[in-house]
Amino acid sequence: MTAAVDPRADSDRRAPARDRATGALSIGAILLAALVAAPILGVIGALAMPSQGAWRHMVDTVLPLYVSNTLALGAMVALGAGAVGVGAAWLVTMCRFPGRAAFEWALAAPLAFPAYVMAYAYTALLDHPGPVQTALRDATGWGPRDYWFPEVRSLGGAALMFVLVLYPYVYLLARAAFLQQSARAFDVARTLGLGPWGAFRRVALPMARPAVVTGVALALMETLSDFGAVAHFGVQTFSTGVYRAWFAMGDRIAAAQLSACLLIFVLALVALERAQRRAARYHPAGGFEALACFRLRGWRAAAAALACALPVLLGFVAPLAMLGEMALRDGHSLFGPRYLRFTLNSITLAALAAALCVLAAVILAYAERLAPGRLTACANRVAGMGYAIPGGVIAVGVMIPLAALDNGLDAWAREALGVSTGLLLSGSIGVLLFAYLVRFLAVALNTVDAGFGKITPSMDHAARTLGAGPAGALARVHAPILSGALLTAALIVFVDVMKELPATLIMRPFNFDTLAVQAHRLASDERLTQAATPSLVIVAVGMIPVIVLSARIRASRPGRRAGE
Repeated sequence: MTAAVDPRADSDRRAPARDRATGALSIGAILLAALVAAPILGVIGALAMPSQGAWRHMVDTVLPLYVSNTLALGAMVALGAGAVGVGAAWLVTMCRFPGRAAFEWALAAPLAFPAYVMAYAYTALLDHPGPVQTALRDATGWGPRDYWFPEVRSLGGAALMFVLVLYPYVYLLARAAFLQQSARAFDVARTLGLGPWGAFRRVALPMARPAVVTGVALALMETLSDFGAVAHFGVQTFSTGVYRAWFAMGDRIAAAQLSACLLIFVLALVALERAQRRAARYHPAGGFEALACFRLRGWRAAAAALACALPVLLGFVAPLAMLGEMALRDGHSLFGPRYLRFTLNSITLAALAAALCVLAAVILAYAERLAPGRLTACANRVAGMGYAIPGGVIAVGVMIPLAALDNGLDAWAREALGVSTGLLLSGSIGVLLFAYLVRFLAVALNTVDAGFGKITPSMDHAARTLGAGPAGALARVHAPILSGALLTAALIVFVDVMKELPATLIMRPFNFDTLAVQAHRLASDERLTQAATPSLVIVAVGMIPVIVLSARIRASRPGRRAGE
């Protein structure tokens, strides 16, 4: 006679193994978060280090200019990106006019352009020998000194470039927020005597404020982290100061101290954004009811179409046409051996960084799911700080301790073994991949965490009762469900690494150039037509996540709007 097996007893025997696996996963998540935070702590610690005199010189001469330019640039970008993004999101969400369906995805297209590529295109378009001023002189017969034309290489020109490429952050988040709003609060406002504009200003915009502020904060962080556009336009900001202190002055401590100043400002911005997001919570009353669209006619429809067309024309069509014309006229061959090597380097780095970030994101998110608590929640927040930190700051935070370690190893090897080890760590691709992990882990973590949020806890319980441990449940239950989120996370990180310039410029191994570095080098030498070839490849790759994100937001609406 066969004895009955109690499944609870079998489950109890497996519980210690599950607990050990969960504990190991939690420890791994905490160690990973500490590793990601190390460069940030290294930069802050540089404030107490003595520099070689460059820091005092910069404080007395250029630091006030760095502060004023950075603050002015950030203010202009915040206002411009907020106004364009919110206005466009409201028009395509709430109004019906000719071309609205096409504008829904086209308004996100400028996100494919890195700011430095936009700067190269508009420099060629608007400079004195460019087609705009040439056509103006041909049409009027004026000479070079007979007219005034706005200078694109200026603080205002840099702000315009950032607004054109970064307003999609605000547009995508605001549009998603508007699509999630119910018509009930809006209808109540209309019955109380508010018109469409009043209801938007008093009801819809306040409810979307957390999403709008998050989008503006993302735009500001990208602005503060940029190096290529401001360097090309000759605008002196903290980013250009870090690079100048590192390479021109040869003072790494001064570069770290400048980085620490920028880091403190960025962390204050992140804290402010999180504080307001916690304070502003909006919950729809009752069930969801889709917002009703306003059908625009006549001059109102034309004005709405023009308002949506201008950002697309200025932020995507015009620069893309300019880059294409330059590439056809005098661009480099994309299929030559040099460019094939640049492309291979870029794709290799992007693919490895994407896989590394997604793997780390799964570890962190899964650890918090299995062992929710203060430690795992803190580990996830610390690991997610990197996206707010400029790439140049991360590069400085990584390179200073690694350079010291390399020098120590080399000194020991010379003394003990009589050989020189050279740059074992700080001159390798692995260090560059680590910088990418610090910088872009938050992108993958947010996407993977959102994917885990859609998996009900009952699935975990069912897997445990069937004998699956944490690793087995992740591989056989969660991974198939998470496949879309994992692919999206990998894709976004891949494109971000393809576009990344400051950290790559500082940390790349000798004779290891990417498409972004090549574009920057050619543009710095005023060879803009040759810079068009790598720039176009970067833009083409950048279009992939734009299309994916636009499709996901459109599919996320709870219901179809009336009249659609």
